[in-house]
Parts: sequence; structure tokens; C-alpha cells
Amino acid sequence: MEAYPDPLAVPDRIPRPDYVPESFWSDPWSEVVALEDLEGEGPLIQLGGEEEKAVRRVGKMAAEVMSGIGRFIQPGITTEELDAKVHEFIIERGAYPSPLGYSSFPKSCTTSVNNVIAHGIPDGRLLHPEDVINIDLTLFLNGYHGDTSKTFMLPAVDKLGRDLVEATREALELGIRACGPGKKFSGIGNAIEDFAKRHGFSVNSQFSGHGIGRNFHQKPWILHNRKLLCLPGLVEPEVMLPGHCFTIEPCLVQGLNARGSLWDDGWTMSTETGARSAQFEHQVLITESGVDVLTRRAEESV
Repeated sequence: MEAYPDPLAVPDRIPRPDYVPESFWSDPWSEVVALEDLEGEGPLIQLGGEEEKAVRRVGKMAAEVMSGIGRFIQPGITTEELDAKVHEFIIERGAYPSPLGYSSFPKSCTTSVNNVIAHGIPDGRLLHPEDVINIDLTLFLNGYHGDTSKTFMLPAVDKLGRDLVEATREALELGIRACGPGKKFSGIGNAIEDFAKRHGFSVNSQFSGHGIGRNFHQKPWILHNRKLLCLPGLVEPEVMLPGHCFTIEPCLVQGLNARGSLWDDGWTMSTETGARSAQFEHQVLITESGVDVLTRRAEESV
């Protein structure tokens, strides 16, 4: 099985992010755009104008795609087939799948199964009735990105697995409730880690949420735990301001050790202990009066 399969085609009529090189489909490794040149500190979203409309539209579209792919998650389907469906749903909306070509990433979404914490590359693996799977997808439309992820449970997942998934969903909601103009960014991680510990889970600190808008990833970096040390050079801003747009995407792991190790493919991160992990993600916008969840799904209960 190839770790880096051929990327799916994108019609020329669909604009691509700046980080996707012209040679990506002919030779994915011939050129890699330096991400540090594209993903610095992005500006706040201008509320009440075209920027806000654009970021709300792409967030809603990401939610629609996530709702659509959920209908196909069943035993016997491969993660590569799920990726193809995500790709199809995004393209038919006139948008671009943001992960495709991001630092040569070969697929249109990530699929992280069981003990994979994040960034799993879709492949020929069949889903089993006992699996949990996270799908993380992002769309690029009219110059803005919309980013969301959800962990799905297959029919025969045991109670421990269901408890993990439900706790992770609740942790995300607690992180969202900690948001608002003038509130400290540190309140997000405090709320998530306190909740996770009370329920016997640990929070992975190798991944963070991130600012998003015209850039796929940018400051502010969103910590999901209390520790100040997470990623090298990671510094939290102090408070949230109207126009801040960012993701909250905690990864919870069963047990006390949430650390992961990187696979040889350069992307997939799995737990050191083999314990299962789950992740949920929403993109939020700080408004003058509170926080709006841009990627809330129509069928989702809070």
C-alpha cells in the first residue's frame, strides 16, 4: 500500500490556495511552498462586511460536507473511499479541499482511526464495526477556509469507546463556552483539561487549535490544556477580540499518557500506549457580544 497515493483531480475552474504548487498533480514532491511564508499572524475578520459573510459561508459549507459524509461511514468502507466522497462533496460546491497539496499532503481530508490521534492518511484500510474514526476536513472558497472535524462511532464500539467520544464532544463545547470578547484564550484549555481529567482522560498537547481565515493556519494558536509548553515557540495571545476567528479541536486519549509518536509517512500521529483517541473541532468567530460557531451542523445537539 502506498503511503503517498496520487492526488484526486480538481477542476481548473476552482481556485487553489497559494500553498498548492503548480506542479502538485504532475510531481507532488518537485516543489513544496514554505508554509512559514504564508501563515503568519493574520488580520481579524472585519465584522459586518464581506469578510464575515465569506467566512460564515465557508464554515457552513464545511458543516454540510461533514453531515454528508456521515451517511457513508459503515463497516466495510475504506478510508480512501471516504476521502473520495469528501473530495466529491467539496468539488461539487465549487470549493477546494484545503488539505490537498498542503505541504504535499496527498488527500482531501484526514482519517484517524482508533489509536491514531490526528493526520491519518486515507488508504485502503477497511472500517470494522468496533472502530472509532475521526474525519477532519477543510474547504477553501472565495479566499477563506472553513475547518471542522468529528469522531464517528461504528455500530459495535464498546462503552469505553463511546464514553471517550462523548467526553471529547463535551470538552469541545466547554471550550467554546469559554470564548467571548475580552475573555482569556487560556480559559479554553483550562476548561477542557479540567473536564478531561475529571472523566479519566488526558489531553494531547502536541496539537493545537489555530487562527483561520485567509490562511489555513495562523495565530492565535489555541491550547487545549493548562500547560504553557505545547509546541515549540507557541505563545498564547492574552484575550479574545471581536473578529478573532479560530478553531478549537481537542484530542482526548484514554488513560494518563496522551503523547503520540509520528509514523514514517511524516503525518500520522498515533498514541504511544496504543490507547484510543478522539477529536472534535469547530471553527468559531468572536463577535461584539459573544461567540458564533461557524461549523455547527444542522443535526447537531449542543
